[in-house]
Amino acid sequence: MKKLALTLLFVLTLGVLAACGSEDSSSEASGDKKEISIGATSGPYSDMVSKAIKPILEDKGYTVKVVEFSDYIQPNLALSKGDLDANLFQHKIYMENFAKEHKIELSDVISVPTAPMGIYSKKFASLEEIEDGAAIAIPNDPTNAARAFLILEDAGLITLNADADPLTVSEKDVEENVKNLQFKPIEAAQLPRAVDSVDLSAVPGNFALAAKMDLLDALQLENMPDQYRNRVVIDTKNKDTQFSKDLKEAVESDEFEKIIDEQFKGFGNPEWMTAK
Repeated sequence: MKKLALTLLFVLTLGVLAACGSEDSSSEASGDKKEISIGATSGPYSDMVSKAIKPILEDKGYTVKVVEFSDYIQPNLALSKGDLDANLFQHKIYMENFAKEHKIELSDVISVPTAPMGIYSKKFASLEEIEDGAAIAIPNDPTNAARAFLILEDAGLITLNADADPLTVSEKDVEENVKNLQFKPIEAAQLPRAVDSVDLSAVPGNFALAAKMDLLDALQLENMPDQYRNRVVIDTKNKDTQFSKDLKEAVESDEFEKIIDEQFKGFGNPEWMTAK
């Protein structure tokens, strides 16, 4: 009789433990976790997570680990493997192309203020001073090159074909080259150095900041389309989780905007922020 009672007690204990494990697993799956890891590229975006997002989430009861990356590949792979809960480093077009190429599911939570591309020069102090035939270094990848041509059009230095897709415009779409600019495509990471050797250089904001350049020194800053603004990204399966909702709420907060205004000068705000 005593042996039967002990057996029943053992079975009941296993049942309780299994139920607890199932409950924990369900809680984890529902996204009610309070310890999260957010990946970001070293520099302004890891700073943004650390200074403007992490403190707000911690006030909500989260423990936040910030993981820094030096490339644009690993943050998404880590996200898809579950090593990260969110990341911040990429714009929508890159996210969608990466997800398609690597057969993973990624979703954006919200766009954030982003360092714009700018036209920089050590030879000319203003757009008006640019001489005929000046050479300008531009990114050699199609996505960033398109951004450079759009800035030049905004600056009144070129005119683009009205039927061209703004996201894919290239030199072949230039209809009028007011200053007869000479376009010099080079690796985006080399564009900050090109300021010393070329008349003008179109430098993406992240590379400008990494090179300790002041965004406000640009002769012209990008009027950035929202597709090019960086965003908080998660694995699509976590889209409806509580931590995803809290991440969005943190970025939408007045506290986040205050930190951006004080510590991220020159960053362009996304449309949802300017409409507030």
